[in-house]
Amino acid sequence: MAPVRVRQHVNPLAQKYQTPASPLEWGKIYAKPNQPLHLDIGCAKGQFLLNMAKIETNWNFLGLEIREPLVIEANKLRGESSLTNLHYLFCNVNNSLLSLLSSLPKGTLQRVTIQFPDPWFKNRHAKRRVVQPELVEELANYLAVGGIVLLQSDMEFIAVEMRDRFADNPAFQKIGTQEWLDKNPLPVPTEREINTQKKGELVYRALFERVKSAD
Repeated sequence: MAPVRVRQHVNPLAQKYQTPASPLEWGKIYAKPNQPLHLDIGCAKGQFLLNMAKIETNWNFLGLEIREPLVIEANKLRGESSLTNLHYLFCNVNNSLLSLLSSLPKGTLQRVTIQFPDPWFKNRHAKRRVVQPELVEELANYLAVGGIVLLQSDMEFIAVEMRDRFADNPAFQKIGTQEWLDKNPLPVPTEREINTQKKGELVYRALFERVKSAD
């Protein structure tokens, strides 16, 4: 099968990405909709979640991705694997997260990963970055107490920005005293993580826990 070719970066502020995703019918997506949910924001080709879903069958997994061809291909692979605890959705998370999470059974969302998001290097493009204060607030409102958020990037300035935005929200508390985690706490690395480490480059990781109700 020829690889799906898509643009590396997609501008989430473009007009074509301004229509929010419709609420999901969770009972039609997952065989066991009340299992804890792991949300992966910016899932790309979805390989990370595919492997996670095979390992943790008592969890449901939802990958959100703005590049629609990748989502189509990922759901095709999911179908071929006959996994009933995994789904991929094409959407712009910065205007769709609220409509998606508001229909979830309360306490279901228990883990969130945001890994190697598009960096958008220029300051004038900062609003295109995925981790905006509004996204952090929405996650604070729906992530179960005790739930975790894992942030990863190979760009230090992006990792710092993501970390600081979660640290600024009183609903989240950083886990660990070191500046960055040495190891990934999850059993599966992403493809970008593997390639970064093979090149001998650093991965900047931070882990947060949902500790209290958002004010």
